[in-house]
Amino acid sequence: MATANKTCSLRRRIYRFAASVSGVIALLIMLWGCTANDFNAGAITWKTYSNSRYGFEFPYPSNWTSLAAPENDDGIAFISPQDNSVEIRGWASQQPPNSIVTEQEFAKKINSNFQTAQGVSGVMVVEVDERVGSMTLTLIHGQVKYYWRGRSKSQEFQNYYRLFYYIAEQYQISKF
Repeated sequence: MATANKTCSLRRRIYRFAASVSGVIALLIMLWGCTANDFNAGAITWKTYSNSRYGFEFPYPSNWTSLAAPENDDGIAFISPQDNSVEIRGWASQQPPNSIVTEQEFAKKINSNFQTAQGVSGVMVVEVDERVGSMTLTLIHGQVKYYWRGRSKSQEFQNYYRLFYYIAEQYQISKF
């Protein structure tokens, strides 16, 4: 009986390992075709969203539709005309005085892994699960935390990755 339990336990561990490895492999295969190097931004007509309250801006395709802006004017979201589940969103928030983290502390604490064309360092997180794929950029400058996110259905994420990456690169902080 002990041998049977050990065998089942070993099989479960092997299955879990294989499942986690296959999930990682699937993600890598999906992102392998998602390099941002060959994206042709010139083929798209762009507009620029500018937020006067927090002083940030980013480009978005001119045919995308904006959702209603929140009353506090902390940001905006745009949806694709082909699929309203595909969105790009930018927003910011004031850091409470007792939790202010400088850009340098943020970079050390969080391991900065991304830099905008403007030269602002931040953290880019790409997540893909069974339903949704997203790319989220977080930047800190002064007392403000800036966020930008592109999101789509996971099976479509590879089609939007280059677009999302390009927009994140072009994100600017006007008070930088």
